[in-house]
Amino acid sequence: MRSKDKIAYFYDGDVGNVYFGPSHPMKPHRLCMTHHLVLSYELHNKMEIYRPHKAYPVELAQFHSADYVEFLNRITPDTQSLFSNEMVKYNLGEDCPVFENLFEFCQIYAGGTIDAARRLNNQLCDIAINWAGGLHHAKKCEASGFCYVNDLVLGILELLKHHARVLYIDIDVHHGDGVEEAFYFTDRVMTVSFHKYGDLFFPGTGDLKDVGEREGKFYAINVPLKDGIDDTSFYRLFKLVITKVVEIYQPGAIVLQCGADSLAGDRLGCFNLSIDGHAACVRLVKSLNLPLLVTGGGGYTKENVARCWTVETGVLLDAELPDEIPENEYIKYFAPDYSLKIPSVPMENLNSRSYLNSIRQQVHENLRSIQHSPSVQLQEVPPDFYIPDFDEDEQNPDERVDRHMKDKQIQRDDEYYGGDNDHDHIMDDA
Repeated sequence: MRSKDKIAYFYDGDVGNVYFGPSHPMKPHRLCMTHHLVLSYELHNKMEIYRPHKAYPVELAQFHSADYVEFLNRITPDTQSLFSNEMVKYNLGEDCPVFENLFEFCQIYAGGTIDAARRLNNQLCDIAINWAGGLHHAKKCEASGFCYVNDLVLGILELLKHHARVLYIDIDVHHGDGVEEAFYFTDRVMTVSFHKYGDLFFPGTGDLKDVGEREGKFYAINVPLKDGIDDTSFYRLFKLVITKVVEIYQPGAIVLQCGADSLAGDRLGCFNLSIDGHAACVRLVKSLNLPLLVTGGGGYTKENVARCWTVETGVLLDAELPDEIPENEYIKYFAPDYSLKIPSVPMENLNSRSYLNSIRQQVHENLRSIQHSPSVQLQEVPPDFYIPDFDEDEQNPDERVDRHMKDKQIQRDDEYYGGDNDHDHIMDDA
């Protein structure tokens, strides 16, 4: 057991100020709510807080195709009608709309995950948190499922510079298809996804029999679940699978995607996990004492997302949080109970014990096909991308200074929705 973990936490208020549209379930505003809750519990005093750099196009192109990155950089709400063919080609539209500051949004959340991986690589922290990241559906050449840039793949690629093997774990209610697809043919990354499967549930992938191909055969693990799974069933299976995976695969680092749409009562989800049940998975992964990169993901009942990721920040810090939510900018969202707990939903657990046992047995059988953890001859580690510093003396003072450069503070008075500008709140009340 190592001494107390050093935690790095990445946040930029601008990431929570974008707006997907009035009828869209993705509300980045949940990130502001999460951050304010973290502040109200004074968790920021127990970790190092960083504003991530905005990932450069060349960094995004380490996974995504250069033409796709260039299009994301160029397209705006005003010009999208001129590019109908490209909109179809890159799967932009209803699920993945073009909105103001779309590319900057992608740069910030991807930059956070890349920075988190680099700090882990340089042994500057033991655990790195980027709740804005975890957008696991994005593909090499297209957007998918509210995701434009796959920050998880980019973070894993960074970790692979220093680690022979990286384990990716996904507890979002949706299958982590973009990450699995990116590493489907390699044994350097093992992907393990626990998700709803069947009934045409998005994205429709993640069957138990999908195990990887070529050098990656048996290095993709899918745990397909049915509606209504509860804390006891989920955690028992999670613990059995993950402990066996770590024993066999022996990863050098872990990336954990903590999508909160697997919680009870999520607007798009169909599981019945409490926050304690969800957080128990985080606690187990933390106990493995491996370099750990933690991200957010899905989650569409935003007050519950904020509760969940705040509790899990506390878990990663070994901090017990009082159930009564302290006063903060968003206290009204947590009415009427002002509690960190969420009520369970009366729903049937369609996952029988025999069904879950059959999954466990098949996963263990697949793991037995891996004789030992793959050995990799690591070459000289490539350098991190050069991040230019701006010399303030050379800046023209008459030019408008970008707010991101000018403002070095994590918390700002102008970074949150409020009053008449709070379109999110208006829509949620509708």
